Amino acid sequence: MNGIFAIEKPSGVTSNSFLQQLKNALMKSTIFQKDIQKAVMDRSQQYAKETGKKPSKRKLRKVSQIKMGHGGTLDPLASGVMVIGIGSGTKKLSEYLGNCTKIYETEALFGVATTSGDSEGDIITETSVKHLTWDDLKTVEAKFVGHLKQTPPIYAALKLNGKPLYEYAREGIPLPKAIEPRQIQIYSLQLFSDSLTRDHSYPILKLQDVEEREVLKKLNANLMEDKLYFSQEYCEKHGLKSEEVEVGNWIPLTDEERASIYSSKNDSYRAPLLHFKTSVSSGTYIRSLISDIGKSMKSSCYMVKLIRCQQQEWALDKNNVFTLDDFEHNDEEIWSKVLEKVLEEGSKVNIEEEFIRAKAEAKAEAKAEAEAAAKVAAEVNVETTEATAATTVEPVTVQSTAEETPTGKRSRDDEKM
Repeated sequence: MNGIFAIEKPSGVTSNSFLQQLKNALMKSTIFQKDIQKAVMDRSQQYAKETGKKPSKRKLRKVSQIKMGHGGTLDPLASGVMVIGIGSGTKKLSEYLGNCTKIYETEALFGVATTSGDSEGDIITETSVKHLTWDDLKTVEAKFVGHLKQTPPIYAALKLNGKPLYEYAREGIPLPKAIEPRQIQIYSLQLFSDSLTRDHSYPILKLQDVEEREVLKKLNANLMEDKLYFSQEYCEKHGLKSEEVEVGNWIPLTDEERASIYSSKNDSYRAPLLHFKTSVSSGTYIRSLISDIGKSMKSSCYMVKLIRCQQQEWALDKNNVFTLDDFEHNDEEIWSKVLEKVLEEGSKVNIEEEFIRAKAEAKAEAKAEAEAAAKVAAEVNVETTEATAATTVEPVTVQSTAEETPTGKRSRDDEKM
């Protein structure tokens, strides 16, 4: 099988780990085993022809597995659409790595900023949330839609002086210089009405002690100097000369808010929620967008949930995205038909409908096979019965030459008389 399909990655696993889980699920099937065996045989013959030797297992390792890749990494915290290339379909993955539109739904909390921009990072600042209002928040829909610059988070694979950004953070080394912003495009941004609510299940991140606070201040001080940008379109519309916005007017956490957050008797504190859906270009960091929204509100913000709802033509609401359960909890004859159809026809296939159809067909085939077997068995039974009846011999009554007497049989002398 060769081509492109999409699968829903769950939260809590890296993209590469999930890809390996998918590989393991597919490699167990007879379909892919046949493809692998053919590839191994072809490679063995080619190697023997070129070298006159039998290839080692190491030489065959590459072709003894399913060739598979993905069209864009999702954070471990994130869930949603992952585009998968299989076989020769891996050559098409470049279409999803470059100029590609993606749609995300995300939730975040105001009041804290972290090194990674999400709930898995270390706290670098705490800010007030008392001043936040819906009217002010609503303005971000215009401020960030369009062409704008964005600074990637420190926990990114981008390199600075030849070293990945995340290695500076993990090793506790301050950045040699500020992270350069990149040009991105946000096509739409829609706030949900539950934004700023405190009625949710996410606890706020808290600093564990004063020492931790001081260490983080020194390590991540340069992160506080990240620049904030509004879109070109917004700046032009409002006559702003520069897209760069001053962010030095953050409102610090008040003593009252700190007491509410850190009270040992009050673990139920909930920070205001940020909840929105956005359509963006490739290269956009949703964690950075969330952080920038926090800065624009004179506060801070970090991500607690992220769903990639769509990547190009593959979308969760179009029912054209598989789940791992589809392959692990269905018979191979069922999922193989659906996968083959998707690889041939692409994203227009409704996977949910195809599974229903494939299961119905399998059930009908099983019923037909059972009826055919029963019919054959019945015919065999009839033929056996008829054959048995034809070969049965009626018992023959033999007349005895001796006449019965009251005492039994007559003697030969009696017969002569």
